[in-house]
Amino acid sequence: MSVGPAEERGSLAAPPSKSVTIRAFVAAALASGESTILRPARCLDTDAAVAALGALGARLVRRDDTMRVRGFEGPPGHDLPCGESALCMRMLAPVAASLCDREVTLHASGSLGTRPMGMLEGPLRALGARCSTNDGLAPVRVRGPLVGGHAIVDASTTSQVLTGLLFALPRCDRDSELELCGLASGGYVELSLEVLASFGIRIDRDADARILRIPGAQHFVPREYVVEGDWSAAAFLLVAAAIAGEVEVTGLRGDSRQPDARVLEVLRQCGAVVDLTNGVRVSAADSRAFRWDVSDTPDLLPPLVALACACRGTSEISGIGRTRAKESDRVAALCDALGRLGAAIEVSGERLHVTGSRLHGGTVDSHGDHRIAMAVAIAALRASAPVHLAGARCVDKSYPRFFEDLEALHS
Repeated sequence: MSVGPAEERGSLAAPPSKSVTIRAFVAAALASGESTILRPARCLDTDAAVAALGALGARLVRRDDTMRVRGFEGPPGHDLPCGESALCMRMLAPVAASLCDREVTLHASGSLGTRPMGMLEGPLRALGARCSTNDGLAPVRVRGPLVGGHAIVDASTTSQVLTGLLFALPRCDRDSELELCGLASGGYVELSLEVLASFGIRIDRDADARILRIPGAQHFVPREYVVEGDWSAAAFLLVAAAIAGEVEVTGLRGDSRQPDARVLEVLRQCGAVVDLTNGVRVSAADSRAFRWDVSDTPDLLPPLVALACACRGTSEISGIGRTRAKESDRVAALCDALGRLGAAIEVSGERLHVTGSRLHGGTVDSHGDHRIAMAVAIAALRASAPVHLAGARCVDKSYPRFFEDLEALHS
């Protein structure tokens, strides 16, 4: 696929949030009765969640822009296909253990087979279930019952296991207490708590939010739920505007718990014009270098590196360690892909230094990573010649219409 150079102008709606969609599907599947999820995201990761929840005994039927979900009824299957979705695997392992007292195996496809899963074992065993992995990798085998109680959860590298426990433990007869050892991407935990509250589940926290108390014997309440727009996907469109034009993205909640809504802070810091009067409108300006720590917003690394390439001076992006265990080693992938186009990127421990420069054309690989593909596409908007992007359809994992939407904004 050939991308850039181009100017971006216009307005479009943000795609529905993948993260919220998966959480809403799981909550609805845990409820007795039928829920209606409006505007659910449709991508490979949400398709994986539908397949896995169906294998667990839920019934999910998509009609147009609606998903009807009937809670778990039949006996859970032995095998859950999780595709390439880490959230699906880490979230559904505790849920599966809460549903049945026989072994269930969660299977990975593609890059998910290389992502760490060992952090599931300790908490699930402490809470009464059996759990094993393949030397810390998929497949993951779990066996209930999950009985509740006390567990220490290391959430310093991912909050997805914690999210799975927060959805699974309210069903246990016993009360539970989770003691957090570090917390990465705390905004996603807030997002989980918001979805849980919408389905009638109460979670208590101490003052510093390091202890989470989950009353047992709770019941998920079926309901109608509207999925908000996806800030992680919209970040690429908004950065594209800051690089080369003026774009308005509608359908984004200003009060969203999604961590990547903080992209607006970076855009303001680098000098882009941000207007929230109607939707979110971003206009390009004489962008200057910025500093940002991605520890709590790791998915912002790819679009921010693309942004830094278009800024005057040298930008510093810190807290990059967690981004090395995503669909790719994103630090290495960005250095390779954008480096082939002339980007000046230096890695120093937990920091990236990116010096703005005019990129040239060339041929680069997406490394099979949806966010790398999107980062290359928006960086190419300011390139001196077209960029050929190999493996571009990996965007189907989270944002299948990305290239169509980007093309629609070309002026």
